[in-house]
Amino acid sequence: MKVVEMVMPQMGESIMECTVLSWLKNPGDLVEADDSILEVATDKVDTEVPSPFSGTLVETLVKEGDVVAIGAVVARIEVQNDAGTAIDSKGTEPEPMPISEPETMIPSFGLPSLSTSMEVDSGKDLEGNADSNNGFFSPLVLSIAKEEGIDKEELNRISGTGAESRVTKKDVLNYIAQRKAPAQAISETQPSTPKKVKAGSVEIVEMDRMRRMIAQRMLDSKNISAHVTSFIETDMTTIVQWRNAIKNDFRKQNGDSITFTPILIEAVVKAIKEYPLINVSVEGESLLLKKDINIGMAVALPDGNLIVPVIHQADQYNLIGLAKKVNELARRARENKLKADDLAGGTYTISNIGTFGNLMGTPIIVQPQVAIMAFGAIEKKPSVIETPQGDLLGIRHKMFISHSYDHRVVDGSLGGMFLKRVSDHLQNFDPKRPIV
Repeated sequence: MKVVEMVMPQMGESIMECTVLSWLKNPGDLVEADDSILEVATDKVDTEVPSPFSGTLVETLVKEGDVVAIGAVVARIEVQNDAGTAIDSKGTEPEPMPISEPETMIPSFGLPSLSTSMEVDSGKDLEGNADSNNGFFSPLVLSIAKEEGIDKEELNRISGTGAESRVTKKDVLNYIAQRKAPAQAISETQPSTPKKVKAGSVEIVEMDRMRRMIAQRMLDSKNISAHVTSFIETDMTTIVQWRNAIKNDFRKQNGDSITFTPILIEAVVKAIKEYPLINVSVEGESLLLKKDINIGMAVALPDGNLIVPVIHQADQYNLIGLAKKVNELARRARENKLKADDLAGGTYTISNIGTFGNLMGTPIIVQPQVAIMAFGAIEKKPSVIETPQGDLLGIRHKMFISHSYDHRVVDGSLGGMFLKRVSDHLQNFDPKRPIV
């Protein structure tokens, strides 16, 4: 038997640290590889960290509320001799892996994909000092403080209970609760002067934190990007008939359903390959052309909020793979089981608003991307059908597609041609396509 070190794994792009929320295993517990061993919070999402080894948890080296750097040692696990890197019998540990000083990354437009938390800027208004909190606040604490309007001076007055007296998530949430308590007491003792309404009384419901973040991001995106939206109506008859014909066999063969969403994503991916300048972001006066095609898909949560998990390298999947990935991400999003990596790195986003019965919309761009596409409801409509023998009137399945793009860098020609190409791929769908 030997003892190996467990380090904090990578949590996603640009994430350099996380806050320990709770230990799910105690010293002396048996753990299997991939068993969740602790829960952490980043500035993007709360997630569980799996054990990389099977064995016995010997020692935990960080406490709940501690801010831990990615790559830092958090626990020791006793394993069989053929697993991991051991600490020798004399107790001498190997040299720790050096952790590079995290770079301060300040994207020009500073907005990540929609997720359970807001990614904050470099903290110019909220950075700590040497007299309080040891000159450091975690991104999670900064995010909460920014959302609650807590400035630098006020944040420095909060007593920290974390390592080296650092302010933790729990500290700042307790402070916010205490700060609101006096105001609530005053409102309960003084007469209120509500606005008059024509019918009944008004119930004031405070936005939850996620809704406030979504609201702020939508405002920020409108302020950053010059939004223009183009529309096209697409004939989906062939796809509707194909899906109706194969959906039962697809479920039997793959154990999962096939919705329209993976078919729509496939068409978008094909169009991005033909028009790569739609798959960019802006940094200063430069365009960053993304080689990877990472498609974000908006998912409505049971509480009415929105989250955008990402299918990374979507061009590497066939239709079956896309269908499984779409179903998996949507399911984990609704069960609050997404990881930070699932929300990072999107280069283009789609929203299937047709699932709500909407015909079309004007979607807001997810920063720092430059475009977003919304697919409306598929409806039966009378339509002119062109044939070699002449035009006929028939019933077709039609769908509106909306394409919002940043007119600073995407001209109407590119935005319109890209939209038309997505429509072409959908209308030219092979009705004899096998399930692959």
